[in-house]
Amino acid sequence: MPTPPLTPLAAAVLRVVPAPERVLEIECGDGDAALFLAREFPAARVRGIDPAPELVHAATARVGLDPEGRVAFKQGRSSSLPYPDAFFDLVVLIDGRPAVAEIARALRPGGWLILVESRRREERGGLAGWLRRRRLARHRFEPVAAEAAGDGSFSVARLAGAGAAAPGE
Repeated sequence: MPTPPLTPLAAAVLRVVPAPERVLEIECGDGDAALFLAREFPAARVRGIDPAPELVHAATARVGLDPEGRVAFKQGRSSSLPYPDAFFDLVVLIDGRPAVAEIARALRPGGWLILVESRRREERGGLAGWLRRRRLARHRFEPVAAEAAGDGSFSVARLAGAGAAAPGE
């Protein structure tokens, strides 16, 4: 029996300490993972973007009563995030190709990046994994963890800068 697609995300968020105040999920679809992140980090403001207006509408409809505006969705593309520089503490991308420079721009120094694959497609040691690690390193991301979880896998990295502890601390 396959494990739920959020299993790798659930395993990855355990690496994010302290809890973030501002979270972004890129390519959020119908909001499933963003709503999970809002439950996992109850004090955080969670935002989701997706290029498809119908998915943004569906995600917004799932929020329900949210008088504090803690969870919100908007239309947007990963290559041009509609948020200011150094705005987020955590950025999450599931089953997508990261626009690393744009994520680094929107993430504060010391902030976290979680990349999730809901289904294992390749071995982490392959050429694609090496190229991804190299792109991340070029934009000052330091690897923290990369593991299989359920039927998928996750990678956690931290943007170098002020207040960022070295991986493993």
